[in-house]
Amino acid sequence: MGEGLRERKKRQTRQRISEVALGLFVERGFDRVTIAEVAAAADISVNTLYNYYESKEDLVLPPDQASPQRLADIVRAREPGESAARAVLAQLRAELRRRDRRVGLSTGFGRVFEMMRAAPTLTARLEDLGRQMTEALGTVLAEETGAAPDDQTPRVVAGQIGWFHSLVYGEIGRRIVAGETPDTIAEALLELLDVVEEMLSPTALGYATRPSGAAGTTESAQV
Repeated sequence: MGEGLRERKKRQTRQRISEVALGLFVERGFDRVTIAEVAAAADISVNTLYNYYESKEDLVLPPDQASPQRLADIVRAREPGESAARAVLAQLRAELRRRDRRVGLSTGFGRVFEMMRAAPTLTARLEDLGRQMTEALGTVLAEETGAAPDDQTPRVVAGQIGWFHSLVYGEIGRRIVAGETPDTIAEALLELLDVVEEMLSPTALGYATRPSGAAGTTESAQV
């Protein structure tokens, strides 16, 4: 079933608000722009803005794009014969190859990244988001493997996956600040993921391999 007119208008309004907000934040700094100023620039009321975004931080890191369930969703959607770690590695490689916006390789993201780095509430939210992703992944791994309550393996494997996921984003940020192009960054990060895969233990790489014939439980992860 296609997108209805009402849904399309809501999506377009949401996108316009986000674009207006990012433009103001990049130009003046996140902390120097108020919600009222964003609403005025988008030609809507403050109440309407809050109908689309619950907080100022959501304008930069919307929950549907910066989800605590990102790693868990990728793992839930893995193919038969694929482990949790390999599923996340494959997702990251796919995003890097297509220069995906979610890994910060879209045109003009450098200025957005600089704005985010200068805003303490945004950097704190990113750190908390990483923690939530790892915790959610640990829960999924424990459920899928039937691990005993005192088995620390799911949490440790989730921590390793969360670590290299964060490593990728941190390295992308470092290279953006250094002025490297998206193509150069993508190639360097693909090489980095090869090193990560080589350094992970066989136990971590093979943990929670989906049995043949099993299907993914979600379509949330996009490859």
